[in-house]
Amino acid sequence: MIKAQDLSEFHQTPNPSQSRAVQMTETVSACSFIYTDWALIETQFDPAQLHHKETVFTIGNGYLGSRGSFEEGYPRAVAATLIHGVFDDVPVVYTELANCPDWLPLMITFNGERFRLDQGEILAYERRLDLRSGLLSRAVRWRSPSGSKVDLNFERFASLADEHALGVRCQISSLDFEGLVEVQASLNGYSENKGFNHWEQVSQGKADPGIWLQVRTRNSRIELGMAARLTVSEAESAIEVSNVPGYPTQTTTVQLSPGQSVTVDKVVTVFTSRQVPDPIQAAQTKLAELPAYPDLFKANERAWEETWRKSDVVIEGDISAQLAIRYNLFQLIICAPRHDEQVSIAAKTLSGFGYRGHVFWDTEIFILPFFIYSQPALARNMLTYRYHTLDGARRKAKDSGYKGAMFAWESADTGDEVTPRWALPTDPYGADIRIWCRDREIHISADVAYAIWRYWQVTRDDAWMRDYGAEIILDTAVFWISRVELNTKDERYEIRDVIGADEYHEHDIHNNAFTNRMVQWHLEKAILVYDWLHAHFPENAAQLEEKLQLTSKQRSRWQDIVNNLWIPYDSKTGLIEQFDGFFNLEDIDLREYDSRTQSMQDILGMEGASKRQVLKQPDVLMLLYLMRESQEFPYSLETLKKNWNYYAPRTDITYGSSLGPAMHAILAADLDLSEEAYERFMQAAMVDLENVRGNADSGIHAASCGGLWQALVFGFGGVQLTQDGPIATPHLPPKWNRLKFKLYWRGDWHEFDLRADAKPPAL
Repeated sequence: MIKAQDLSEFHQTPNPSQSRAVQMTETVSACSFIYTDWALIETQFDPAQLHHKETVFTIGNGYLGSRGSFEEGYPRAVAATLIHGVFDDVPVVYTELANCPDWLPLMITFNGERFRLDQGEILAYERRLDLRSGLLSRAVRWRSPSGSKVDLNFERFASLADEHALGVRCQISSLDFEGLVEVQASLNGYSENKGFNHWEQVSQGKADPGIWLQVRTRNSRIELGMAARLTVSEAESAIEVSNVPGYPTQTTTVQLSPGQSVTVDKVVTVFTSRQVPDPIQAAQTKLAELPAYPDLFKANERAWEETWRKSDVVIEGDISAQLAIRYNLFQLIICAPRHDEQVSIAAKTLSGFGYRGHVFWDTEIFILPFFIYSQPALARNMLTYRYHTLDGARRKAKDSGYKGAMFAWESADTGDEVTPRWALPTDPYGADIRIWCRDREIHISADVAYAIWRYWQVTRDDAWMRDYGAEIILDTAVFWISRVELNTKDERYEIRDVIGADEYHEHDIHNNAFTNRMVQWHLEKAILVYDWLHAHFPENAAQLEEKLQLTSKQRSRWQDIVNNLWIPYDSKTGLIEQFDGFFNLEDIDLREYDSRTQSMQDILGMEGASKRQVLKQPDVLMLLYLMRESQEFPYSLETLKKNWNYYAPRTDITYGSSLGPAMHAILAADLDLSEEAYERFMQAAMVDLENVRGNADSGIHAASCGGLWQALVFGFGGVQLTQDGPIATPHLPPKWNRLKFKLYWRGDWHEFDLRADAKPPAL
């Protein structure tokens, strides 16, 4: 581990970003970080944490995301820039987001000695992510192998004001160095997805100003155009262009003496053929139009200020929680498509290669609520993505022998199922592992309907429901007619051979309570939408009936299923059985495994876990949360208490799924289990910052980010939605003095300012 020395002298060297630094009165140090209420600060460089920190320091702007790799490079670094919708075919897993050309490279040499953190000596080091403005900066005091000392101050941002504009700045200051400094600013066209290069080179060249690079994906044939210009200030210097194939470069050389500084700015533009017919021309035109780096950054700051005005959450009394919530929301905001309704947020955002950029139910159930209540236009974009992928959902239903639309468990650009059928075993001599969720985890169709209904209830966006949402809800309701089964013996409808929210149990699972109740709820709402469309937009209703071949007979069938779909609920005990026969499985006491560092499935094996009453993540409890908002069956506080007491101790909350802790925090707050609620909240809050699960290197846990916001608002804030608007009954943790946030509800903004010593209603 490389530790920073005292930074007091180090910061006497002017930093071009210092005037923008937020001054804090309180800080907390954790996991080699310092937390302030708006900044995440890394105080030492540890090569062993290289990939984790690359994820943590991801920046983006809703169009692309770039991992926090170093501008100068580092051995075994996983540099990646992922752009929404830029998918390309790959063996086994169908398709994945292609790692785009790297826009960051700055190679700096001092009298021929190349600056890198694995060479020379680090005398002082600090890396800072300013959440208020999306600026990532790094300050290094470095002694070269020959003994010269210099300060380097880097910063970068992806403009939230103009999603096609990116900026990199480096100020180089000599302490005792005398000689030539050479800076090479490049575009790297050879980026790979862990050994697989999706790009073929098309062309490159010199422009006025700068350089440009044109590439194309090998199979999907998406073209990308990138252009860059380098400017130098505080020194006289010429700029030359070299055209190494796939690596166009601008080079400048300056003479530096002790006490002197030079600043280089690299401004980059990027377009793909998903947005424009000629991306390289668009990139060059945009580059010529863009202002200088400082003005570009000011526009970015203004855009972030407007975004945080709606989305910020204030926590007083707990600096770690304050930084964590802003960090998690930042990571959601930078991957939310602002101008594209044909993409959505993937399980690992745009921050890593985990899950290949595929979209899961995480988006609708965990992530979208934050956007629905704070940035509804972005929520609308992501829901419209589901509309554009309906044909893929229809193909999946047809291929599976069903009618209507059946959403893919993993979705990419077309909506066709892209979940791999098989996974490779960890044992090189073991058999391949069949992935059943693509076939059996069908609750996602109801989850999408749930998010659409919530969006409609919050926004009253009747036009979107008429033109988009209704078709999704109704065609997926048609699917359920063909998927449910009639049990003539017991005179009830059932749904057999499924996987619920809990993925430790995937074989012979019938009548999963989560799935069945979500389907029942879905059909209840489909009937309401069907009737609403007929009452208010009869022409649209007629067109949709013809397109989907809907009749009043199907509406009656929906109602029959609603009335007779089996929900395994015992009114005497108040317990909901997770699925038929769950209570007959071997019980388990997780307290006997307190010293473990693995999931229960790793310890017991897949078959062993499936035979026991152990859960990967909340299933029945998740259902109770989703039904909580409207107090619908089977929710009641008494039912929650009984099922919490049964299922919470059996949930692998620490090493199971990252989706669980935030949900447990909400329900524990409902039950006034303050200590438990706070513990689970912080577990979710730190899943990436402190690499709680040891897998943050593959990307941000997006669902946990979204669940964390819900835990704050609906758990600790105790917000309930009524016809008169949202109201709050707060359950603040003991150390919190204040919780403040805004919610959008039916055309109005409601500000909640909840304090430990008073509980005022919404303003």
